[in-house]
Amino acid sequence: MASEEFLLLNGKQLSENVILKNNIASLNEVEFKVFSQWGDDGIIQWLVSNIELPNKTFIEFGVEDYRESNTRFLLMNNNWSGFVMDGSESNISKIANSEYFWKYDLFAKSAFITTDNINTLLKSSAFSEDVGILHIDIDGNDYWVLKEIASISPIILILEYNSIFGIDRAITVPYDKEFQRTKAHFGNLYFGASLRALYQLSVSKGYSFIGCNSAGNNAYFIRKDKMKEKIREKSLEDGYVLSKFRESRNKEGNLTYLRRGDRLEQIRGMPVYNIETNQLEEL
Repeated sequence: MASEEFLLLNGKQLSENVILKNNIASLNEVEFKVFSQWGDDGIIQWLVSNIELPNKTFIEFGVEDYRESNTRFLLMNNNWSGFVMDGSESNISKIANSEYFWKYDLFAKSAFITTDNINTLLKSSAFSEDVGILHIDIDGNDYWVLKEIASISPIILILEYNSIFGIDRAITVPYDKEFQRTKAHFGNLYFGASLRALYQLSVSKGYSFIGCNSAGNNAYFIRKDKMKEKIREKSLEDGYVLSKFRESRNKEGNLTYLRRGDRLEQIRGMPVYNIETNQLEEL
């Protein structure tokens, strides 16, 4: 595995190339990976170099041990201040004991996030309301938690969506404060919300949709008052990306590598909440 020093040096060079790009047609044109799971490091570098951000702060939750995350390169390359949360005390302990933890302005907290505690947790960051980036990735109640957030007004909003739910229906898993992805369904594919549901909620909160990463799991939104001509708003249909990664599992917890429509068939019949009809339906 490449050393972190080499990863950071390579990432810095990639960043310098990316921020010079103009008139991109899609976010995948600026993707690159340093610590992110996919190409989100590059997208974030391009965005923060092209948007007026009064506060170089980020909040990311659902980070596991932060080894692979969307904000770590921003922390270490751009010296941003950050607040990260995860439900596992062991994961937070690993972060607190890492070498980078003392070198940068990072606060890490163990918390199982619910609609009841989210605003209190966000306030504990002591950041200004105009947080630079908020990334939500909790593999479950993402829609419900986002809906409840009122204590901050982030400028860049990164939301994990469940591509398997498709683009046609505005649906999410029903709220359950104890929700855990693998326990909810052994296949590990039943979680979160469709892009349409997150799109409608974000637009209602004053955001513009600018597209998704090429992996088809993260959607990007910009607060409307910070939009610029260089950053193009996308329609839901033009910006949606269908994921191709294969993370399905069997009842023994082993990967089964289901593809495309077979993934939806594994969780067919599971309950979802339609935010347009305000009714429970089946997948």
